[in-house]
Amino acid sequence: MSKLHFTTKHANAATVKHNWYVVDGTNQTVGRMCAKIAAVLRGKNKAYYTPHVDCGDYIIVTNADKVVFTGNKMEEKTYINFSGYPGGKKEEIAKDLLRRRPEMVVERAVKGMLPKNRLGRKMIKKLFVYAGAEHPHTAQQPKELKF
Repeated sequence: MSKLHFTTKHANAATVKHNWYVVDGTNQTVGRMCAKIAAVLRGKNKAYYTPHVDCGDYIIVTNADKVVFTGNKMEEKTYINFSGYPGGKKEEIAKDLLRRRPEMVVERAVKGMLPKNRLGRKMIKKLFVYAGAEHPHTAQQPKELKF
């Protein structure tokens, strides 16, 4: 091959290899942890990253109930759900949502950092979040992902 002519390698579904990673959420800041998780879900950590192909890996997040917020976000950050009907707006502060459904805090943060299209909806399905330290994904031999 001539040194003057290089071709760009594009990934496709046949050439992509999906790995499994485990992330421990103990004492991790929510935004910083989720930004790194979103990058791995998109596949930006790989040399053959292609924007229109799902190159990302599977992520298992454990101890989601032990994540932390910086500043006053625990009391001031609100999560809003709207059903679409009049009077169907529900608000909940981060402290209550973290106590009631800790998985939802991490899932919503990561989902907001992914593309808003059919590829982003495919990527979010590779995220598995658990409140405790145990997870049922032992057959895949996941690797520890350190931040």
